[in-house]
Amino acid sequence: MSRGIFLVFEGIDASGKSTHARRVAQLHDALFTFEPGDTPLGVDLRRWLLDASTPMKPETESLMMLADRSHHVATVIEPTLRSGRDVVSDRFFASSLAYQGYGRGVDLADLEAATDLAIGTCLPDLTVLIDIDLDTANERRARDEKDRFESADLDFHARVRQGYLDLARRYGDNWFVVDGSKSEEEVAAVIDERLSSLAWSNA
Repeated sequence: MSRGIFLVFEGIDASGKSTHARRVAQLHDALFTFEPGDTPLGVDLRRWLLDASTPMKPETESLMMLADRSHHVATVIEPTLRSGRDVVSDRFFASSLAYQGYGRGVDLADLEAATDLAIGTCLPDLTVLIDIDLDTANERRARDEKDRFESADLDFHARVRQGYLDLARRYGDNWFVVDGSKSEEEVAAVIDERLSSLAWSNA
């Protein structure tokens, strides 16, 4: 049995990545999953990670994210891919590099080494980065309740966005950047055209 496709959606908060990740997973009968929190253990980790009222060192935040990811890979992502089913994830290791690395200032080399330990050989076949400017993101989440990350200042979000763009240039062909400021239908059309070349399991 051939291994399933592993597709990841990334982007700053309010970019639309979750909407399109769910849509693509449904379209291709893939497993939709997300980080942090899509395991029983992850539920508790997510609660602490997103609680803006609880102070947390950037290093602690990083390690909790990596603990969630390690368990997520071992119990959800890898078993599904080995079974031959495709997986679409809302966030993966690039989120830690962008948010905790570029955003919080945690050493990128340390994060990458810890990421290698957490995920082993489980790497995305393609990462779709939905990029939006900060003004658009702020307008979209203006009425939302703010968690630990959404409540961070504008400079933090600017660093995270730049981090994602840097990572996209670094990883090249394994990343696809989409202008998320366009309408949902326009973004969907661009994404679907790019994904049409993937060897989906149900194709």
